[in-house]
Amino acid sequence: MVGRQGVRVRSTAAAVLVVAVGLIAGAVALVALLQAELTDDVRQAARARADQVATVIESGRGVPSLAVAERDEQFIQVLDASGAVVAASENVAELPALVSPDKGGESRISTPLDEDEFLVVAVAADGPDGKQTVLVGRALIAVAESTQIVTRLLLVGLPLLLIMAAAATWMAVGRALAPVAAMRVEVEEISSAQLHRRVPLPHGRDEISALAATMNRMLDRLERAQTAQRRFISDASHELRSPVASIRQHAEVALRYPGRTDQEQLAATVLAEDLRIQRLVDDLLLLARADEDALSPRLQPVDVDDLVLDEARRLRSASTGLRISTAGVSAARLDADEQGLRRVLRNLGDNAARHARSQVAFDLAARADGLIVLGVEDDGPGVPAAERERVFERFVRLDDARSRSVADGGGSGLGLAIVADLVAVHGGAVTVSRGELGGARFEVSFPAGSAS
Repeated sequence: MVGRQGVRVRSTAAAVLVVAVGLIAGAVALVALLQAELTDDVRQAARARADQVATVIESGRGVPSLAVAERDEQFIQVLDASGAVVAASENVAELPALVSPDKGGESRISTPLDEDEFLVVAVAADGPDGKQTVLVGRALIAVAESTQIVTRLLLVGLPLLLIMAAAATWMAVGRALAPVAAMRVEVEEISSAQLHRRVPLPHGRDEISALAATMNRMLDRLERAQTAQRRFISDASHELRSPVASIRQHAEVALRYPGRTDQEQLAATVLAEDLRIQRLVDDLLLLARADEDALSPRLQPVDVDDLVLDEARRLRSASTGLRISTAGVSAARLDADEQGLRRVLRNLGDNAARHARSQVAFDLAARADGLIVLGVEDDGPGVPAAERERVFERFVRLDDARSRSVADGGGSGLGLAIVADLVAVHGGAVTVSRGELGGARFEVSFPAGSAS
């Protein structure tokens, strides 16, 4: 909750700060513009009256009437060339010139009429009595009062606007973060035993909705990983239980009936089961390293055709009644991990020999598209199309394989999973299809360059 409040506070503070800066700048500009406009209105009115008086003087009809409507806010003086007052409105009749003619066309002064500032406009007039200057002054009290009123309104209105902006931002951010709070509560309650739960998906297609969808996909992956891990542990325990039980059974028989036990047969059985456990443990360790991305192939130039021929010779010596064909093997060289490739070939060879009726065939070719393709196929029952993806999963054995014990060649269901991981480490891909011999064809393709 602290984090959520922090986001709301920071977002609200940032919004209020931005709005405050904009409003203050706008208010200052508004007051300055208003003051300038009102002052210009006063200036234009004073200049119009001064031009009117100057026009009459220049016409030779003398100085016209200098009456003013508002005695405290306006005055008129007519000065001669020496600066002496020759005529004035009644409110400044007894006063000397309030502005010297040499001060230019406009000035601001304080007068005895009022404490407020006056704007004085000077206009030259050439009359029969020589050069004269008409001074018209108007008070700026209206400008000051209007500016003060607007300033007071802004001083009251701006804080209200900021409060409204803060409240609106607080509510908007709160509504935006409400789904996040719901997601946080749901995630807080999800444990390893409740990975089936999902965070609520808010309406809309914004960033928070995308975050919720991403979290749900992550939970999907975690649930699948946990399910796979549990299945892996269960299957591994089951596979290890069988040889352990076999060793225990033979040991108990040997202890109970020592005279009836052939020590060589017992030793051979224990050794075989121990090797079976060792192979299974090695496979499990390799898969665990693959899960942790810890498989680091030692790359070196490898003649893949030599490895294929070695595997064919091994199968010929280990198999009875199987024809092992290498007629389709051609020269191919690859930067790869030699032990990893041997493991791939051994697992594919054992798998083919386990299911073949009479023949296993190897082929190898460097294609023009830059791929090195290895094929291993047999004339067995093949892999059904629906099982061709699942066959590379761990501890997956099809019905035909499950009908055999490991001692009979049934396998542990890890060989093809190891093939898939080792091939992936080398940047390749493995697929299964129906081969020309009628059985399964496993095809591995590697890029001709170094492993990735």
